[in-house]
Amino acid sequence: MDLETLLKNTSRSLYLSVKALPRAMRPAFSVAYLLCRYADTIADTPLLPAERRLYWIKKFPSIIETQPGEEIAQLAREIKGGSDNPYEKILIENLRPCLDAFNQISDEQKPFILEVARAVCDGMQIDLQTFPQEKNAAVTSFQTGKELENYCRLMGGKPGKFWSQLIFHTTPIPADKETFFELGRHIGDALQIVNILRDLPKDLQIGRCYFPSEDLQKYGLTPADLLDAKNSARFEPVKQKWIQWGLQKLQDGKNYFRLLPKTQPGQRAAVAWPILWAADTLYKIHREPDLLDVKKRVKIPRRTIYLTMLCTPPLWLSNRVFETWLNRKINRFTTEK
Repeated sequence: MDLETLLKNTSRSLYLSVKALPRAMRPAFSVAYLLCRYADTIADTPLLPAERRLYWIKKFPSIIETQPGEEIAQLAREIKGGSDNPYEKILIENLRPCLDAFNQISDEQKPFILEVARAVCDGMQIDLQTFPQEKNAAVTSFQTGKELENYCRLMGGKPGKFWSQLIFHTTPIPADKETFFELGRHIGDALQIVNILRDLPKDLQIGRCYFPSEDLQKYGLTPADLLDAKNSARFEPVKQKWIQWGLQKLQDGKNYFRLLPKTQPGQRAAVAWPILWAADTLYKIHREPDLLDVKKRVKIPRRTIYLTMLCTPPLWLSNRVFETWLNRKINRFTTEK
């Protein structure tokens, strides 16, 4: 299977953004995503005990960099058959082609891929070292908000920086790179808290609660209490706190978008779409009274995704259109009765 098809089958709506990117950015972004997705498959495989998964996750960035043939083959053997997802099964069998594609990336962009792979693997180490690995195990949580913020930075903020590095080194940006990179990190932070909020019921079923115990204790909750959907109302203040944290980060999308040249319509669309979809998803989470109910899956419908794409052309030439659009989505949180 070619890597473009593999990317399409494993990345869902993200693939739509990748297709809109300038050609100079697509290969590096695609390779980075597939390698990080491979690491995620290692971290989640039920075939290996946590200690062995942790071993491979720690080694994975160096495997990308040095590509030892025997270890690559050993890793593939150990996790083969460890996913029910047919596309992940194919990905497991195609680490070597992914690494061959990495070898074709320019020397300027390779360090960006290695940096984001290390960060994501660091985040996965936190998962493996903090949370129980067996279903029906006792629910464990982070202790402090700083731990959750750090996790969001590794799993979302660092990819946001990676995205920004690719843009900065292929496109003239009227800002110093650290300012631009920090804006990108904030957007990535927001996208990650969206994932964590959306996946909360599913994560709880495997013993993972990313929301800190210091927040839960304020409302007389323990991590285990979140397994009972009847506690959704008591969890509501914690939910709203982290929604607001995500919205504050997402606000920086306006400054970020303003720096993108209007001569790059595909790049502007690829940046705008995830931000707008994140705002829509946060709003659905905000409105969901039973977030802890594992039977409910909060996600925006496909028609919203395609409608956003259909309405994109004005964004090519107008920063104000994007800012107005995003402001309207964010203002819903405070103007509704």
